[in-house]
Amino acid sequence: MKLATKLGALTLAFTANVFAHGPVTPQAIDSSTLPQLGEEWSDTNPYRDVEGDMKKEILRVGASAYNQNCARCHGLEAISGGIAPDLRYLAADYDGDEWYIYRVQNGAVRNGAVYMPKMTEHLSQEALWAVRSFVESVAPEQ
Repeated sequence: MKLATKLGALTLAFTANVFAHGPVTPQAIDSSTLPQLGEEWSDTNPYRDVEGDMKKEILRVGASAYNQNCARCHGLEAISGGIAPDLRYLAADYDGDEWYIYRVQNGAVRNGAVYMPKMTEHLSQEALWAVRSFVESVAPEQ
């Protein structure tokens, strides 16, 4: 086999590996430093009114979880580039929490294509409410 043919085959194999990463799986987040919430989902964000050092920890965990699992579609610092909803404008109340819970528990599938996975299959309730808290912390004043 000629050297050019070998190099071409090697380049093709390398290119296929770079572009064919397959489905993206959400990354697990260590939420053991947060107040534990149990199995039953809260109707509203249980971390919304927490203050002090614990609030800083909630926001730290939430920012990490968001950046690893949400930013690629919902945008860096929660500022959407138009691919997915801008979560900063989701109301910080019962109605916004109800929509958030529905979406993280059920994901989003259109015409058989998964636009958002069921996040509860990969992240704990604590991690997901920390994400919600982080997004609320960077929301513009309304």
